[in-house]
Amino acid sequence: MQYDAQHPIIYTTEQIEEAAACLKRGELVAFPTETVFGLGAIANNEAAVACVFEAKGRPSDNPLIVHVADIEQVESLVSEISPVARQLMQTFWPGPLTIVFPAKKGILPPNITAGKSTVAIRMPNQPETLQLIEAVGFPLVGPSANVSGKPSPTCVEHVVHDFQARIAGVLQPQAATATVGVESTVVQPREDGLYILRPGGITQSMLAQFGMPVYEMSAQAQLADNELLSPGVKYTHYSPKQPVYLVDFRRTIAEWQQAIAQMDGKVGILADETICQAFPSEICYSLGAPHDSRCATQRLYAGLRHLERSGVDVIVAQGLDNEVEVNHAYMNRLDKAATYYV
Repeated sequence: MQYDAQHPIIYTTEQIEEAAACLKRGELVAFPTETVFGLGAIANNEAAVACVFEAKGRPSDNPLIVHVADIEQVESLVSEISPVARQLMQTFWPGPLTIVFPAKKGILPPNITAGKSTVAIRMPNQPETLQLIEAVGFPLVGPSANVSGKPSPTCVEHVVHDFQARIAGVLQPQAATATVGVESTVVQPREDGLYILRPGGITQSMLAQFGMPVYEMSAQAQLADNELLSPGVKYTHYSPKQPVYLVDFRRTIAEWQQAIAQMDGKVGILADETICQAFPSEICYSLGAPHDSRCATQRLYAGLRHLERSGVDVIVAQGLDNEVEVNHAYMNRLDKAATYYV
């Protein structure tokens, strides 16, 4: 659907009922979460869900995550809730954890699940979005509100940039959002353990408290097992239009300087403040203090978007130590965005 130049409408908290009315009509409204903004459509309307794929340019075999306002809504969508899945919901919801359940037949349109027998569900930790889902009266799909393949959006301006006049509106949060800054952890409980299909704010050690084995699955392992396929694992993601050079975390300032000196064109740097200070003549976006991986993760997408729009020819981004658990989500996203490695 194409709207006029006055769209998307920026809905305030006082206008949640108006945003809900748009969704119930089958229109698209982006919403905030603690991870990234989601592109919302009511999850029982196959045509509305198809519009999400069309607006994003998302491949049709890439399943969507369904967002709920409470656990009772989950019960209406799935055929079974295992004891460990119930523990996960009670412990981590609302929050940045998506759980893969066996889907109840005949409830959700097949384009949500890409024809699979499972459905991925989460409850976002964002009060305005929970109110929106309640006002709609049915769960919402909500893939990241960006053009597929590009860095995900962490503020209203990012959504408007990607979808101006192509969606009905965006729900504006009252307080700061995207405090996690990357998409949710995706897990699938199975008889032999709990499988992490996508790393995020909920880590392996946090999940290990339930006393069952926890496995973090690579994209290659998921592609080899169709029952372990997470949303988005098959495709390139998070990439700005410029090539991205991922710099190994062990590189010294001198090695950074040597690498950048050999690059042609204008260079943009995405790194911690110490590295940025070493390049006063370059365009830089700070990831925060050194070794603050949570801040770096929260700023990653905003930094990639800022540098993409700054007119640089290449982006040089700092890697983190992937042996450290809290760095897994950052490195998962940056590795997908990277073109070259330094």
